[in-house]
Amino acid sequence: FIKTKNLLINRYLYLYLEIILEYKTYISESHCTSRTCNLSRSVKLLPDGRTLIVGGEASRLSIWDLASPTPRIKAELISSAPACYALAISPDSKVCFSCCSDGSIAVWDLQNQSLVRQFQGHTDGASCIDISADGSKLWTGGLDNTVRSWDLREGRQLKQHDFTSQIFSLGYCPTGEWLAVGMENSNVEVLNATTPDKYQLHLHESCVLSLRFASCGKWFVSTGKDNLLNAWRTPYGASIFQVSMYTIIQY
Repeated sequence: FIKTKNLLINRYLYLYLEIILEYKTYISESHCTSRTCNLSRSVKLLPDGRTLIVGGEASRLSIWDLASPTPRIKAELISSAPACYALAISPDSKVCFSCCSDGSIAVWDLQNQSLVRQFQGHTDGASCIDISADGSKLWTGGLDNTVRSWDLREGRQLKQHDFTSQIFSLGYCPTGEWLAVGMENSNVEVLNATTPDKYQLHLHESCVLSLRFASCGKWFVSTGKDNLLNAWRTPYGASIFQVSMYTIIQY
């Protein structure tokens, strides 16, 4: 749908959209068979292609078996928080991290289906999350206007970055140098993980709802409530292209 020379679209973006479109209706209908309908806010498909983890406006995470003749919930992880806003999976697929509405980050052992740790720090809901490629560091953003980094080996907070707006999305560059942050005020900021260098990007017209780096780390995409998808060069944010999300869904 985009006819631009030398433009490489990350195939994982297509995969993510296909997963959402394929399972959105079934999962929503299944959640509505209970007494209340719970909004799904985040899904993660494990590399085996058989397991889908769903979190949302409920105190539980649902683990779906997609390999059965009819997709079904095979397990649930019960949290003390009333909602989950975002999910991340460790590189070895053994651990799930959930951003909770009470500000905590829950760490789940997927094999034993148990809570093994909670990170406390955000003073309002933890809204977004990403993990380093080697699985040693976690980044979280919150409605308390902060981004925090965590050492997963030592189980402690490393840094806190303060902003003037709520954090709705973030992505950690696979090269380990840059962190991109999407905010409620429509800005995207790109921070260097070790130096004070940063860039502020302005193309969205409303809050930035999601953000993802390409596997090469040379560019990233963001989507907003304005229904726009922007692709940016890392780190300074030169615009590669902008397209309406309606175009992608129709495609």
